[in-house]
Amino acid sequence: MSTENPGEGHPISRRMLLKKVAAASAALIPVHAAPQATNVQSTPAVPPSERVNLAILGIGGQGSSDCKMMHGTGHCNIVALCDADIGSPPTLALLKMFPDAPRFQDFRRMFDKMDKQIDAVVIAVPDHSHFPAAMQAMALGKHVFVEKPLAHSFQEVDLMMAAERKYEVAAQMGNQGYSGANHFQFKAWTESGIIRNVTKIHAFMSSTRVWHGWTVNEPPPAEPVPGTLDWDLWNGTAEMRPFSSKYHPYSWRSWFPYGTGAFGDWGAHILDTIHHFLDLGMPEEIEAVRREGASDYIFPQASTIAFRFPARGAHPAVEVTWFDGLKNRPPRPAELEAGRELPDNGKIIYSKDLVFLGGTHSATLRIIPDARMREMSESLPRITGRNSDHYLNFLLACKGTEKCRSSFDVAGPLTQVFLLGAIAQRLGGTLKFDRKSRRITNRKEADALLTPPPRKGWERYYIL
Repeated sequence: MSTENPGEGHPISRRMLLKKVAAASAALIPVHAAPQATNVQSTPAVPPSERVNLAILGIGGQGSSDCKMMHGTGHCNIVALCDADIGSPPTLALLKMFPDAPRFQDFRRMFDKMDKQIDAVVIAVPDHSHFPAAMQAMALGKHVFVEKPLAHSFQEVDLMMAAERKYEVAAQMGNQGYSGANHFQFKAWTESGIIRNVTKIHAFMSSTRVWHGWTVNEPPPAEPVPGTLDWDLWNGTAEMRPFSSKYHPYSWRSWFPYGTGAFGDWGAHILDTIHHFLDLGMPEEIEAVRREGASDYIFPQASTIAFRFPARGAHPAVEVTWFDGLKNRPPRPAELEAGRELPDNGKIIYSKDLVFLGGTHSATLRIIPDARMREMSESLPRITGRNSDHYLNFLLACKGTEKCRSSFDVAGPLTQVFLLGAIAQRLGGTLKFDRKSRRITNRKEADALLTPPPRKGWERYYIL
């Protein structure tokens, strides 16, 4: 139960990331067509008694960033800090920032001690540990902000969506760009018919990952457990393994038992609006087109995964192809002007009439070539108004004045697409998925990975 790291292998601050996203957005869309809905609404000072009492679970890396961003809205009190490696170097900054907040190593003890004082919880622990903490929080009536991807198995996502409905809590996934300009632009462009009849999508993530360059043919050797760490708790529902610094604190995303690779990490920042506004749902077929450096233990060095979705209402059938790896790039679109390059991470959307190029997080789309976008500029919807960012949106949803944009009913099916992709990255070949039964029908070993059994002692979280 340690930390998420948005720049795994090459840590960057959230401020640096936002600058990069803003730069990418500016490069992707001419100023005259830029949506005006990117400004975060300003809010007056809120008295402490009217703020959301917020606990932070996982207080280094991404959890630290989430905490600071939530606190910066002025709409929450930080009332508890929790981490299975409490007191380790990544957690010290937040412990110093909130010295009066009670601190815990075990989220279960935190809830036992502070149930009545907590309104909501940020869950920013490794992927495999999202589920039990979120399920307990929701069962206690706590609102939850869960980092992406929502969970580590298809079954866990189903249960989390059911818990959101049963306990009627505000539940938001931490794909922060989903409350940015790309969300409002994509919504307006699909509703107005600018984006329609999409038949092919290329989504790609070319940045380096911590496991790039690794050759892993066996589990890493055991190392002494750090004195600050409860290793049994950190493993949570996953099978207990000897401790290794290759797992914790930052490298867990590399490994099948703990992470979801580059796809689970960045797919939520690239495919989020596509999945929702094009009503993709679940694919019928998932094909591992390429698995460079495939291993039984870690995600490939590079992978290309094709998802084939059937026709859906007015939407035609579409193939979404995911590319990750340093040199694994999609074909350059013929419509892209000479001298222009694809971003490191982003998407190309091919419709029957137009081609769109976009980046990641909140970066907006542009129609390519530029001449075509200029030609259409007068007919493109103008997006106006001020909107809450992803953190304020969650806190206002806790208060009942807004609805979470990336609620579990939206983020859950998106996460399940990533989890199907992770199975294909792990096993290779082609998977046939029945959208009605929600099972993989052609490979038993793949179907079993939809519902892996929890470790003994953690079964209760799987009973709603």
